[in-house]
Amino acid sequence: MAAKVGIVMGSDSDMPVMAKAADILDELGIPYEMAIISAHREPDIFFQYAKSAEEKGFKVIIAGAGMAAHLPGMCAAIFPMPVIGIPMHTSSLGGRDSLYSIVQMPSGIPVATVAINGGANAGLLAARILATSDGELLERLKRYSGKLKEQVEQKDARLHEIGCRAYLESQKK
Repeated sequence: MAAKVGIVMGSDSDMPVMAKAADILDELGIPYEMAIISAHREPDIFFQYAKSAEEKGFKVIIAGAGMAAHLPGMCAAIFPMPVIGIPMHTSSLGGRDSLYSIVQMPSGIPVATVAINGGANAGLLAARILATSDGELLERLKRYSGKLKEQVEQKDARLHEIGCRAYLESQKK
């Protein structure tokens, strides 16, 4: 099955966050392709990636970037469909630099932006975009949300069963 989502990052240091998006897509049965491409260090390769994404069948690109964070915005400038930016936590400014770079796009070049290091939410947002035209995926998303609800209900029941202090202690293990 052809990839519907492109996941791209500028560095392998972004992989732990980007893998969370991939985990969600895997769980929901959405095919994706993942790549490490630096918009700054290899602009020709990046340009070809973004230019060919539509031909490959991508419906959404998830792009993670830190610091100057040009990758999501440049994807959005070239790729005509939704781009979701994930700002990466940085040591110098805690990811605010990445967040501002992604969210402050010029008029006409939108990038949906999730929280700093928000890989899982990027995967879920991509799935929700795809579900607007895929009823089976929409049902899988509803089941996923139902599982989240059940997890909270189980945690609440456990809290009421053993109390606050014991609950906190059980979380440390």
